[in-house]
Amino acid sequence: METIFDFNYMIKSVPEIIRYLPITLIISIVSMFFGLIIGLVTALIKIYKVPVLRRIASLYVSFTRGTPLLVQMYLAYYGIPKVLNYMHANYSWNLDVSNIPAIVFVYISFSLNVGAYLSETIRAAIQAIDKGQLEAAYSVGMSTYQAMKRIVLPQALLVALPNFGNTFIGLLKDTSLAFIIAVVEIMGGAKIVGARGLRFFEVYIDAALIYWLICLVVEKGVNSLEKRVRRYEGGIAR
Repeated sequence: METIFDFNYMIKSVPEIIRYLPITLIISIVSMFFGLIIGLVTALIKIYKVPVLRRIASLYVSFTRGTPLLVQMYLAYYGIPKVLNYMHANYSWNLDVSNIPAIVFVYISFSLNVGAYLSETIRAAIQAIDKGQLEAAYSVGMSTYQAMKRIVLPQALLVALPNFGNTFIGLLKDTSLAFIIAVVEIMGGAKIVGARGLRFFEVYIDAALIYWLICLVVEKGVNSLEKRVRRYEGGIAR
């Protein structure tokens, strides 16, 4: 008689699912890195109200925050190849779209998604810094670039650090969507292993526990980093 729950299958499946952990971490780290760059540029465009670009940045943030990540992944996966094929056909671009790995579209969609959310976090953090510090920097001959780089951004990053940690944790969990476009990470690995023995419940418990443990480690790391930074900040203040 078939058992309702196979504990041995669940335990046996863990090493097979763990094999896909590096893919999950790579997607998260790469997307967070480019998301930070996109978020910073977008935030500065909106803060300094750059003509034309400001409207584009606002539209980008509004669209990204107002549509599901899954839809954005489909748009990237099906839309970008269409655009590249069009450019190849009409402007003789030497591009072979079929050779682009699916994970590239995951990087693009995740980076743009995270960048939109981080832009608002970074913008709020920069605007939280006293404007008097910027004026003091100008008074000693610093340019806007130097003042932002040496004074404003370091303090803004401290303010935004907890939100960065939360965003990264959310990004880790969102990587479970990557299997939709044929990128096998933890959730994709769980589906493959579960299909072998038709034991999906057991492997989904495995996946849930793995995600949970990763998020706990990241949360502990961010909290530890924040405490260190706060101690350093306090030492400077004295």
